[in-house]
Amino acid sequence: MSNRVCRWGILSSANIARKNWLAIKNSENAVVTAVASRDVAKAQQFIDECHAHSSFDPKPVALGSYEELLKRPDIDAVYLPMPTGIRKDWVIRAAEAGKHVLAEKPIGCTVAEATEMTAACKKHNVQFMDGVMFMHSQRLNKLRATLNDGQSVGELRRIASHFSFCGSDEFAKTNIRASGELEPLGCLGDLGWYNIRFTLWTMNYQMPQRVSGRTLMAAKRADSRTPVPTEFSGELFFANGVSASYYCSFITANQQWASISGTKGCVFVPDFVVPYYSDELSFTVSNPALNQKSCDFNMEEHARKVTVPEYSNGWGNSQETNLFRNFSHLVLSGKTDNTWPEIAVKTQQVLEACLKSAAENGKIVEM
Repeated sequence: MSNRVCRWGILSSANIARKNWLAIKNSENAVVTAVASRDVAKAQQFIDECHAHSSFDPKPVALGSYEELLKRPDIDAVYLPMPTGIRKDWVIRAAEAGKHVLAEKPIGCTVAEATEMTAACKKHNVQFMDGVMFMHSQRLNKLRATLNDGQSVGELRRIASHFSFCGSDEFAKTNIRASGELEPLGCLGDLGWYNIRFTLWTMNYQMPQRVSGRTLMAAKRADSRTPVPTEFSGELFFANGVSASYYCSFITANQQWASISGTKGCVFVPDFVVPYYSDELSFTVSNPALNQKSCDFNMEEHARKVTVPEYSNGWGNSQETNLFRNFSHLVLSGKTDNTWPEIAVKTQQVLEACLKSAAENGKIVEM
């Protein structure tokens, strides 16, 4: 591609797109060219407010339809933060229009949808990637090195993670994440996607042999026909004996931690999804030891903190900026990386199996 920067179009004026507007701005190899909404006034308002915070030159264009954006020759890639329930058709249309696709998660309502979308992107030789920002944090490199050093954790045995926030009463009544038509996977799709992805990353994308899941609570908007999970827990069992558990919830206070345990120690990440506001990211390695001296039984922590110089909020080296920088680099290179759609589909496969188990009261489901 001869363009010096990747030219982005945003399909929808969803709130999360504001964060990614800033990430595109700070990526240094990308620009926002246009934003489309079903209401051109909403697209213009979105642009005006984001532009006042962080500007592009020229100012992005507001469009009143998604079709109009996909027809533009000055768009190389599209970001789709629209609801999962309507996303599939637009991913396929974008691929058919020759636009590279970055989609929010979960990428589809089912594995069949996820497979259809990624196949369309492959057919039309465009890059597909899901918007899991932590995958682009430099912290993962340090974490992988720690897991592989043979001493910090030793042989891997257990992975656990928790991702939750407590929505208001109004959340359950009005938010699209409580709509069975727009977001049928509820907290499992919105939050559990990250839990499952982190587990698969830790396991180098080895798939579990068996899974189980339980919907602990469910709710629905008044205008929705079906309820969605608002509190969910799952268990994954791997061929090498490693097990993993996760919990995700719309009705529990903010938490987003992950723990990796082995025969020699454990790693704890307090903020694996959205890093706490800081100029560095970290995790803790613990190798506790029981030291007995006669009648004294002393449990010693032996912990060390591993840090990475990385901002947490849209700066040039933040994970969301790295996401758009890395994606734009692929677009500009003229090459596609099939790893990204493959791990997205794997994540959807595990999620769907857990949901199937939950529908059968936690019955073990063979993968």
